Amino acid sequence: MQILTTWTGLDAAQRGASAAMGNFDGVHRGHQAVIDAARRPGVPLGVVTFEPHPREVFAPDAPPFRLMNAEARRNRLEKLGVDLLFELPFTRDLAALPAQTFARDVLAQGLGLSHVVVGADFQFGKGRAGTAETLRDFGRDFGFDVTILPIVGSEDGAISSTAIRQALSLGRVRDAAEMLGHRHRIDGAVLHGEKRGRELGYPTANMAVAGLHLPKLGVYAVKVDVLGGPFAGCYEGVASLGVRPMFGVNAPNFEVHLFDFSGDLYGQHLSVALVEYLRPEARFDGLQALIDQMDEDSRQARAILARI
Repeated sequence: MQILTTWTGLDAAQRGASAAMGNFDGVHRGHQAVIDAARRPGVPLGVVTFEPHPREVFAPDAPPFRLMNAEARRNRLEKLGVDLLFELPFTRDLAALPAQTFARDVLAQGLGLSHVVVGADFQFGKGRAGTAETLRDFGRDFGFDVTILPIVGSEDGAISSTAIRQALSLGRVRDAAEMLGHRHRIDGAVLHGEKRGRELGYPTANMAVAGLHLPKLGVYAVKVDVLGGPFAGCYEGVASLGVRPMFGVNAPNFEVHLFDFSGDLYGQHLSVALVEYLRPEARFDGLQALIDQMDEDSRQARAILARI
């Protein structure tokens, strides 16, 4: 998958795509339907999205809400077979473009799209004045087709990033996976931590979660993809998401222990899928009690993972 962060100066091979357009936070089943509708034989499959998320520009002090960072979204879109990811820098200048100007200058003249697919609730342009229907009108004027897809629903209602956040906040990772069409993942580089896990017999890979909507704090059974380097591959493990109450007041972080693994993962990129919520965070009466609980967490996680 080729990632482009501009709509100017594209070569011929990067133009003419049939593209789905939206923020695609979570790349849930509704988003996947939009992407599938953009597939056309013999035409590159594109996705037009924005980075940072527009809400981060207009409400920078709002609580973290993203289901995916940019890296996780790229990884998921690549798995779906996207050829061209147009990850457009979202700025106030871009947001100030009138809807018609955006359609003409960015989609038609800049990206040279042949076909655009959006959900029925899509809005764009200055003041969000553009709608899916006006985009269709602009497409006729500027030479690209437009498909408007109905909102995808489930038995419990429309599938949305908001509903997925709510499920994750309750630790209902299976419900979230049903709406997503895949397990919720946290992606990123392995960072240096305080190395307490190694001292306890449970070395962990530490990952940042800043800017993300946090699932329920606690311990999870996980599947882990190491995305590169000498240890690239798929592993199973147990992960703790939280503030480590045994060790003072800390910012939330994500610590992943890979079963039956020995090696240096610092700087490598992981994609960690939450499979099952095991328990909330707790404070223990001493390190041995903590180790005993980690042993039990690992036993439970191995049993769960062996069944899937």
